[in-house]
Amino acid sequence: MSNFPLYYYAFLTVIVFVVSLKLSRKINITLFSPFLIGLVILAFILVAAHIPYHSYYQGNKVLNKLLGVSVVALAYPFYEQLPQIRRYWKSIVIISFFATLFSMLSGALFTLLLGGDKAILASVLPKSVTTPIAVAIATEINGEPSVTAVGVTIAGLTGSLFGLTLLNWLKIKNPKAIGLGMGAVSHALGTARLLESSIKMGSFSSISLVLCGVLSSFFAPLVMKIILLFMG
Repeated sequence: MSNFPLYYYAFLTVIVFVVSLKLSRKINITLFSPFLIGLVILAFILVAAHIPYHSYYQGNKVLNKLLGVSVVALAYPFYEQLPQIRRYWKSIVIISFFATLFSMLSGALFTLLLGGDKAILASVLPKSVTTPIAVAIATEINGEPSVTAVGVTIAGLTGSLFGLTLLNWLKIKNPKAIGLGMGAVSHALGTARLLESSIKMGSFSSISLVLCGVLSSFFAPLVMKIILLFMG
């Protein structure tokens, strides 16, 4: 199978996603998200068929380029809730700013506590931003894009699986607050999770996702410089 034309791997990815989506809906358990099921299935196939990851990655370049398009597509639910977003724009900006700052500082703190070096620190800093933006930020501040991609995946997956449960446990019921929180912490995966149950929550999550990405692009280099200054 490793000798198949590279574009076959893109078809493989799409097929696995469709199967994972159907399995997730059939099982109907939060822990078994389409993303997680698809990840496990693909990992098994790649190992069992001895497919080099580099070949698989090259074959999925077309899909990788659609990551940016997928972020733009989130503008549609945002447009549907535009009147409410205009009404609460000050609160949205303030919440997104502090969420961005907290996300970067918490990631930096854990990295330093675990003994990570400057490259790891730069890679983890944009962990709660959607992948295309996070990779660009990491590259700019001398991080390792592959490490950043893993961090983004972990943050998004954790938030999408347990975010709503945690917010319910904290008695947070306001759909706007839930959307902003999920979008800031778990970006596209969290937003997709919310859109399954509520357009309103998904809309606020998408605007938080975009705003946090923009804010991170501006402030990540500055935060990185300040942290390095304190590190000596």
